[in-house]
Amino acid sequence: MSYVAVDIGATNVRVASADKDGISRKLSEVTDRDNGAIGVSQQIVRMISSLGLYEISTIGVGSIGPVDLASGIIVNTPNFPFERVPVVEPLNEAFDVPVRMLNDCAAAVLGEHTFGAGRGVDNLAYVTFSTGLGGGAIVDGHLLVGKDGNAVEIGHLTIDPHSPLVCGCGCRGHWEAHSSGDNLPNFVRLYLREEDESSLITELAGSDRDAITAEILFRAAQEGDPTALRIVSQLGEVNAIGVANVVNAFDPEVVTIGGSIALENPDLILNPILENIDRHLINRRPEIMITPLGSDAVLYGALALAISPPEIFV
Repeated sequence: MSYVAVDIGATNVRVASADKDGISRKLSEVTDRDNGAIGVSQQIVRMISSLGLYEISTIGVGSIGPVDLASGIIVNTPNFPFERVPVVEPLNEAFDVPVRMLNDCAAAVLGEHTFGAGRGVDNLAYVTFSTGLGGGAIVDGHLLVGKDGNAVEIGHLTIDPHSPLVCGCGCRGHWEAHSSGDNLPNFVRLYLREEDESSLITELAGSDRDAITAEILFRAAQEGDPTALRIVSQLGEVNAIGVANVVNAFDPEVVTIGGSIALENPDLILNPILENIDRHLINRRPEIMITPLGSDAVLYGALALAISPPEIFV
């Protein structure tokens, strides 16, 4: 008997076949944005079918949020151009098996708890720095889900209400407006405008500040560019405030950090957080680390959801 794990991201859709011992085969594709909301659903069905499984027991899904768990859909996400993306019903219809769905970061913290650094830990938080920014938490052994499935939407915590940076959701000063992959270029451009410094960043962008990306920022920092390093340091202060808010709210023993931005630049993301977090904490500092599950954190969470769902699904 096989399980299927699905990770629906703003940039990529990933599916995997697995058993109780872990993941055996993975497929990844760029998320289909060209064929409407139903195109994403059809893409997932096609990818699962291409795994060539003889029999599927259960499908677990970790999805970009916000989600509506009652109807099994993605709703009004700032990182998709679609208002409503059906997920659970199309998979039910295609494969006639139980389909369980969580917000991707809720899935990731469940995966961490089952397969990763959170094994044996009753109080755990997960933070992802990716296209967007999100989080998940387990408190006293219970996965926090919320009325619709969107508890721990930490990317939309307000870090600075007076910030000129506007989140994809339309609100000013959210953590995601500063630190997500989609919004980091705005953070960089704001710094460069205020400081008016020449930098390897602008050189790598071909002197076109509109062409600045998160990848350019971190490449310049890795090459020792002073301006890039100062921006990364400022970014680290913002991220330290965000992680401190998570620690103060949920009092975890362990915080794991994932997402492509962090996984590709672990020292540049993690070290500034560790250096700055203490002055923002009221709760005892937990262990803070890059997730050992790497880019598969959501997939492992979806697998855990398929194999042994939390009490809200029982």
